[in-house]
Amino acid sequence: MSEEIRKIVVAYSGGLDTSVLLTWLRDTYQAEVIAYCADVGQGEELDGLEEKALRTGASHCVIDDLKETFARDFIYPMIQAEAIYEGQYLLGTSIARPCISEGMVRVAKEHGADAIAHGATGKGNDQVRFELSVASLAPELEVIAPWRQQRFRDQFPGRAEMISYAAEHEIPVQASAKKPYSMDRNLLHISFESGVLEDPWHDASGEDDRDMYVLSVSPEEAPNEPEYVQLLFDQGDCIGLQCAGLETTLEELGDVSEQGRSGDYTLLNPYGVMRTLNTLGGRHGIGRIDMVENRFVGMKSRGIYETPGGTILQAAHRQMESLTMDREVMHIRDGLVPKYAELVYNGFWFAPEREVLQALVTKSQEPVSGEVRLKLYKGNIITAGRRSSLSLYDEDVATMEGGAEHAYNQDDATGFIRLNALRLKSEAARREAGKK
Repeated sequence: MSEEIRKIVVAYSGGLDTSVLLTWLRDTYQAEVIAYCADVGQGEELDGLEEKALRTGASHCVIDDLKETFARDFIYPMIQAEAIYEGQYLLGTSIARPCISEGMVRVAKEHGADAIAHGATGKGNDQVRFELSVASLAPELEVIAPWRQQRFRDQFPGRAEMISYAAEHEIPVQASAKKPYSMDRNLLHISFESGVLEDPWHDASGEDDRDMYVLSVSPEEAPNEPEYVQLLFDQGDCIGLQCAGLETTLEELGDVSEQGRSGDYTLLNPYGVMRTLNTLGGRHGIGRIDMVENRFVGMKSRGIYETPGGTILQAAHRQMESLTMDREVMHIRDGLVPKYAELVYNGFWFAPEREVLQALVTKSQEPVSGEVRLKLYKGNIITAGRRSSLSLYDEDVATMEGGAEHAYNQDDATGFIRLNALRLKSEAARREAGKK
């Protein structure tokens, strides 16, 4: 179908790989190429991007500000689901891909493009996430994945060939020595993979690798005094924060605006909550994960993740649920967490099964409102209190002291235990009979 392609939207970051990719697509397909970059919280990585894209040969460069969309429509629903992949990974890269794909599809339709292109390799998860998202949102668009084309791999077997190609085509990239790892940054996290990290015995928490981390200090370098932060929840979403020095923190961030006040809480939009929690968590060494995970394409990979704000938010949300969510509702939701996390990780965010699970999650969050107080200290999140007007906790029922028999009659437990033991006794009798 390549002869039919006249206009391509390519995912573009401005680095060597995507810069070479942009020019290669233009020349190989003889097509107009639009550079697309979704701003999902990369920070200074976007500086000078538009000029670089146009000099590289793009007809347009779209820098799409999706930071608030990413926080509100992707991170927050996932936090409500308590989604963690394989017990450790808070899905920072995984959840960004459908957000980016949605933006790319919108821009492709606006510009009348025939195809979308990406620079994900044939060994990773991102190729699956991008393409499954596009299949759900715009199945009429062709997807070009150069790294899965033999001609592209033959032309660029290594970084040296890319540097040479960039010089030959006057592509404005800085051909510096490659870092000993690869990075991917967004509002929720930063991931580090490949290079020296491919050895799962390599200790990435040591002093030699301290300069690698961006969002957080090491727990050893964190303050010797704990810091308290309180989170205000409304139906499963954090809507406000309270901590010492918050006004100064917001001023230093520069791009976070107060949305109002509720008592002693400063109300913030989801983006503001994430930015602020990243700052608080980062200075206390919160949210570092080193794991070997199972990729969807079949291999195991080792990754290092920094997720300071997301780790705080997830921990606080769980505490809020513990006080306000019905036991059986919680257990049903928790039973679906591995499936939900797997769907996000594997790229099925826009699939009907994820949307069905999300509807259940949303319903479960209706009573999840109130306050949680946490203590941050040297990589640890310590629960320091939770309260809610919708709390299911009844001190009269739970107390070990006497004087509240009207709330809970301990004699009732006798019949409860007998009924639950009935089938166990029957099973024991059957086993005994089988021995005779």
